[in-house]
Amino acid sequence: MNAVAPRVAVLGAGSWGTALAALATARASTLLWARNADIVRAINAHHVNQRYLPDVALPDALRATANLDEAISHVAPSGLPNESRAPIVPANTAGPQAANTQVAGNNLIILGVPVAGLAEICRQLAERLVNRPHQGLSVVWTCKGFHHETGQLPHQIAASAFAALPGVGLGVLSGPSFAREVAQGLPVALTIATTSSPTAQRVVDIMHGRLARIYTSTDIVGVEVGGALKNIMAIACGIGDGLGLGTNARAALITRGLAEMQRLGLALGGQAETFAGLTGLGDLVLTATGPLSRNRQVGVAIGEGKTLEQALAGGITAEGARCARAALALGQHMGVELPITQAVCQVLFEGLSPRKAVSSLLAREARPEAPT
Repeated sequence: MNAVAPRVAVLGAGSWGTALAALATARASTLLWARNADIVRAINAHHVNQRYLPDVALPDALRATANLDEAISHVAPSGLPNESRAPIVPANTAGPQAANTQVAGNNLIILGVPVAGLAEICRQLAERLVNRPHQGLSVVWTCKGFHHETGQLPHQIAASAFAALPGVGLGVLSGPSFAREVAQGLPVALTIATTSSPTAQRVVDIMHGRLARIYTSTDIVGVEVGGALKNIMAIACGIGDGLGLGTNARAALITRGLAEMQRLGLALGGQAETFAGLTGLGDLVLTATGPLSRNRQVGVAIGEGKTLEQALAGGITAEGARCARAALALGQHMGVELPITQAVCQVLFEGLSPRKAVSSLLAREARPEAPT
């Protein structure tokens, strides 16, 4: 007899939210929430999210809803009569089964929204969980960056929203990953950073094995700083590639970009070893060199002569462009030098030509090389 699978609700049906929902269906009854009803219908009827993952077949077991309350009820049922809930599906099966009254502590919510939308979805989620069983429920987010207005990292935003719900475990899931490859079933390694041991174990139980290797960490700050600054460095590398500066220049930007990430991370309380791992060096190399990297694509377009507005045309999202000024302001507040970040900001927002930005970086005073 099959054991009853845990429940997962993924809030946000962009490329990464959809990919993680597809990954979770192997071991958990998974419900994906999308604002767009057309996306929901396409996933349920045709098993595809054509808008964000065109032509990628999604698992038959994955279900979607446009009703946020239904998605939350999937993992934290209120017990009210006639409550709309997705059925629990036993592990390794796809057929509907009788509803099961699992406690919320068995379950996981993944927030697949960008940093700009994190505060609002956390607020809505916290309001709904107050009067539902939530003790032991885990909530993890996947966004990378600093909030463009407040300069907050994602864990600060989430901690504020869930301050009145201490029974909810919080964490960040990050690492070198392109959503399309994950959705296609290609291998990936990720890190769950959390101070909640049950949350770390729950993510491992649901995600680890077969397609994904999950590592655990308690360094939330280090993981988030790495995830934020690597996008800025990817724009810098893309600019260099767009200018035709060659692989030597790209290697230099990656290496000094890593030093920049580590300097700021240490100043904020992160751990040095985190930046040598998946969420530091690993994510930086992928985003700075991978053809699927949206931040690198924006940099290439700017290096080839396009404006930021032209590079972002068509709805492309580049978190590095959104958070670069917030990162620079934080570095200045902390007294941390961020020369590559500063150069990217000058190119994106102050009209400095990419070639002059490169010249200014090369003209910086010579100094001994050091880890930070």
